[in-house]
Amino acid sequence: MKKFAALLLAGAMAFSMMACGSSSDKKADDKSSDSKKTESAKSTSASDIKVGVIYIGDENEGYTEAHMKGIQEMKKELGLSDDQIIEKTLIPEDETCYDAAVDLAEQGCNIIFGTSFGHESYLLQAAAEYPDVQFCHATGYQAASSGLDNMHNYFTAVYESRYVSGVVAGLKLNEMIENGDIKEDQTKIGYVGAYPYAEVKSGYTAFFLGVRSVCPSATMKVIYTNSWASIDLEKEAAESLIADGCVLISQHADTTGASTACEKAGVPIVGYNVSMIATAPTQALTSASIDWGPYYTYAVKSVIDGTKIDTDWCKGYDDGADKITELNDKAIAKGTKEKVKEVEDAIKDGSLHVFDTSTFTVDGKELDSWKDDNGNEYIKDGYFHESELHSAPAFAINIDGIESVEK
Repeated sequence: MKKFAALLLAGAMAFSMMACGSSSDKKADDKSSDSKKTESAKSTSASDIKVGVIYIGDENEGYTEAHMKGIQEMKKELGLSDDQIIEKTLIPEDETCYDAAVDLAEQGCNIIFGTSFGHESYLLQAAAEYPDVQFCHATGYQAASSGLDNMHNYFTAVYESRYVSGVVAGLKLNEMIENGDIKEDQTKIGYVGAYPYAEVKSGYTAFFLGVRSVCPSATMKVIYTNSWASIDLEKEAAESLIADGCVLISQHADTTGASTACEKAGVPIVGYNVSMIATAPTQALTSASIDWGPYYTYAVKSVIDGTKIDTDWCKGYDDGADKITELNDKAIAKGTKEKVKEVEDAIKDGSLHVFDTSTFTVDGKELDSWKDDNGNEYIKDGYFHESELHSAPAFAINIDGIESVEK
């Protein structure tokens, strides 16, 4: 399954003590050894390097499109030519991925990226067989415990852009109240989620907290499609949420299904990965998004320079790895741009923590402690320290105000 599978909830905790700390709050704590040349890291000239990429989808699917844009950003930044990058699309999460990785290594790729959660075991197999090639896997968790110097995991602090997009949504709700379109007790929003995994729960909770920061009366209902990319299921889920009284929709799923339904129904939508303005020109507000370019540039440059790649990498707004897509002037509430800048600045300077425990409750109580299976405490200094023990999300807590339903 793409990105974050159910077993991560249990398996991630087994390696968390070994993974590098990396988040928006520990950027200053990057290990100095990661920036020094090591015996196993040999430099490669920029003109000679070859980069391989294994995609779960293609340019027609938002998640993969975002990765493709990141690769192109890296290519431009480092001055690489087209023939130095070999891309394989529509690679499923089976032995096909191993075959693709081996083929890329045999073609002379110095570094190979895999973008889907289910690719990880096959990349691990290839990494063990090609120790001189660097393998980097998005959204996974096994690099730190693999014992392989050439295996790495990466993700971003996307919960930050989820929160910011939630602020945009909350301001829209306030405008709808002020205009008399809805009453304050009708601020029910809907969320089209892929799977009930920590990645999705962390994301929709961050979005909800962003909404609540400006519209405290909001509640949210989540419907899971049990698919990362199904335009029909996502459209159906959005239509069901709208029929249930949801006056605004967001998503953690990869197609335009929800935005299509929202445009037809006249319901505002916050998308994911890419702008939804093309499919919902009057209703799309913005989308929570990841800029993969900073990581791809960092990792490839590390190979060029002969420096060690972080075993577990996670950056956010402050490093340009997270963002929201363009704000739709036809749909957003007045004052949104100014508020967005204020919130983004607060995230960057560390004065705003997305999972501030004073902003939510669980069964009516504020949390003061949450530990993983290894006894690692995640709540310190008044907030949940997401993506610090490892890059992949860990926040899978069901907070008050959110109802979830599986299809």
